[in-house]
Amino acid sequence: MVKKKSTKKKVAKKKVTKKATTPPKAEAVDQKAKKAFLKEVEASGWVLELADKSLKADRDIVLAAVKQDGAALRFADKSLKADREIVLEAVKQGGNVGNALSYAAKSLKADREVVLAAVKQDGYALEYADDSLKADREIVLEAVKRSGNALSYAGKSLKADRDIVLAAVKKDGDALRFADKPLKADREVVLAAVKSWYEALQYADKSLKADRDIVLAAVNQDGYALQYAAKALQGDREIVLKAVKKDGGALEYAAKAFQGDREIVLAAVKNYGGALEDAAKALQGDREIVLAAVKSYYSALEYASDELRGDKELKKIAKETLSAFMKS
Repeated sequence: MVKKKSTKKKVAKKKVTKKATTPPKAEAVDQKAKKAFLKEVEASGWVLELADKSLKADRDIVLAAVKQDGAALRFADKSLKADREIVLEAVKQGGNVGNALSYAAKSLKADREVVLAAVKQDGYALEYADDSLKADREIVLEAVKRSGNALSYAGKSLKADRDIVLAAVKKDGDALRFADKPLKADREVVLAAVKSWYEALQYADKSLKADRDIVLAAVNQDGYALQYAAKALQGDREIVLKAVKKDGGALEYAAKAFQGDREIVLAAVKNYGGALEDAAKALQGDREIVLAAVKSYYSALEYASDELRGDKELKKIAKETLSAFMKS
């Protein structure tokens, strides 16, 4: 049997060319917007906070932002917080608000080069470093040279490192509080600390609070250091006199005998009239002392004896002192 040929003609299929879904102009607009935003972040990195998600994930935009303000890393897409070049640029730049290293990916907080760059810019960046790098001597030394109190974030062994602690207290005397106990009894370390900040004396070993040279150095820096001195030195006339000449209010911490010492009280009220409050009663009735006090501090008259509080001339001088204060 012979098959019949089909009478149906084959219809050639037309090729349909699909049009591009994204017009060329749309891409140009995006690039234009990016260029405009790039200028904004170059002027202020924190503008990145206002960017849409796509721009926060744009490497060029984020790099420009952190170059202007390292802390702008905070607003970058998570993927870019793990970008070594961007993070390194951010920590080198630092930030006006916040520490750039705190926003970096965990892996980069353990990157020695990144952390070293960060602490060279801001010692407090040590807080955000991986624990392994808080025990790195070079990194910690750089950190405390920049910010003495960064010693608080150092590994335990480095708080007992004399060179590191000495560098820290020279920068910020307050850092003595974070030092290992034996170093609080180290004369050179404590002397450097009190010369930097008088209140460091409170963290010194008891034996050094009774060291005359150390206490003298502290009161020369600020008379109020007298409050941390050993009782014996609060009864040292030379030390007390230096303290009240520096800060009259230090009279409060002087031995009782010196609160009744005319020369010491007069020196104190000349510096700060309010020191009259801590003077012995007899001296609160001493006209010359009260006069010096009200010339220094208008409210000092309230600490004078009943008789002198009613003195018309002293009242007039107190008003003049107040008037001069209001004009200053």
